[in-house]
Amino acid sequence: MAIWIAVLCTLLAIVLGGLHHLGVFRRRRPNEPPLDKGYIPWLGYALDFRKNSSEFLQKMQRKHGDIFTVLIGGYYFTFVMDPFSFGAIVKESRSKLDFEKFASELVRRVFGYHPVPMDHKTIQLASTKHLMGDGLVVMTQAMMENLQKVMLHSLGAGVEERPWSQDGLFHYSYNIVFRAGYLALYGNEPTNGTGSKKKAQECDLTHSEEVFYEFRKYDLLFPRLAYAVLPPKDKIEAERLKKLFWNMVSVKKTYTKDNISGWISSQERDLEENGVPEYMRDRFMFLLLWASQGNTGPASFWLLLYLMKHPEAMKAVREEVDQVVKESGQDVKPGSAPINITRDMLMNTPVLDSAVEETLRLAAGPILIRAVIEDMNLKMANGEDYILRRGDRIALFPHVAIQMDPEIHPEPHTFKYNRFLNPDGTKKDFYKNGKKLKYPTMPWGAGTSICPGRFFAVNEMKLFVALMLLYYDVELVNGEEEIPPINTSRWGFGDVC
Repeated sequence: MAIWIAVLCTLLAIVLGGLHHLGVFRRRRPNEPPLDKGYIPWLGYALDFRKNSSEFLQKMQRKHGDIFTVLIGGYYFTFVMDPFSFGAIVKESRSKLDFEKFASELVRRVFGYHPVPMDHKTIQLASTKHLMGDGLVVMTQAMMENLQKVMLHSLGAGVEERPWSQDGLFHYSYNIVFRAGYLALYGNEPTNGTGSKKKAQECDLTHSEEVFYEFRKYDLLFPRLAYAVLPPKDKIEAERLKKLFWNMVSVKKTYTKDNISGWISSQERDLEENGVPEYMRDRFMFLLLWASQGNTGPASFWLLLYLMKHPEAMKAVREEVDQVVKESGQDVKPGSAPINITRDMLMNTPVLDSAVEETLRLAAGPILIRAVIEDMNLKMANGEDYILRRGDRIALFPHVAIQMDPEIHPEPHTFKYNRFLNPDGTKKDFYKNGKKLKYPTMPWGAGTSICPGRFFAVNEMKLFVALMLLYYDVELVNGEEEIPPINTSRWGFGDVC
């Protein structure tokens, strides 16, 4: 009898432990935010959140107010929806709110890379040196040259009239920007390896097309892979693609190229010097590829689409680009040298800058997440105090809290290319409840997790659109076709296409 009692007690302990792990017994403590676990153990609201994050959070906000905790896939997420409380969160020390813990879990799952403590510092230093300031001048030039290589290779010199051609706008935009960015960062085929500059360029075009083709497959799996909800067949495909990219952008293959960017090479060297094995550095190279190129192509699509759907916006941006090129002493005409748009020229395009910001306001859906390292107090902007529980996640979703708020941005679902400009062309301020907002949009995140490559990404978008307007006449085959709906499954992973 004693044995059976022991067995039953053991089974009961296992069951209770499992139920505790599933979150069945968690209750709201005094001064904690409202708690909503949903009806499905462990999963909680994972399916609702993944289906339409924006709609789900608006529903929770109406039910619970500006702060609430929900169960999503085994983790408790505390969402803060008051934009005036964002600053305190993004500035909080890493000893209390840590971004890297959540990020580390994610990159292990989606890239097979196991982070080391120096990673964040390595990326920040490399990005500051190579994707900002003087380094941005060099990278913008490399992007310019590779964009023209990919965009213009089929055009014959001196031909004034060329036939119209058709392509899907999303595929074309993503393909061009991805391939040019890939070549600008990971280098070009060496001339001495092919015997001529022309053959080297042909190799670049073929190879970059192959990389994009496989990358697009992986990109489509990415959201479900990140949420760990891939079905078995797709899991096998995801693993195949990961191994393919570990080889395709491996350290050995990358160093056979010419013109490798300092942003890539400096980070790889830092990892090597700190004892990270080569096979793991290969995985890090794949991580850098997605981080740098996973969103700029889709964002460029949205920018070009909105301009094409709004003739007044297209006219204003085209006139500004034409003026900047003219002031540089260049002209676009058959047989002339390719246009060269520099970083300094891109700094004098306020109308295009506003159109980019407006595009990202509509299309970018980042979610800023921090892990709560220890129980801590959070003072909301309205004066209310809450206790955040150790082990939970705190999350900000600017798309709902800021970017689509009609008080901050009137007619929030409408594209207004000059929304971010005052009548005199200066940058506009935004207000809520009569109080100026520090963050009128947050497409790049904020604080320690702000995108370090944001300046280069914006220049990629601006270069692509500028060259499209300078070199081509573009129009939609069906001008009456509606703008496609947002793909809500990509919330939290950048631009939603």
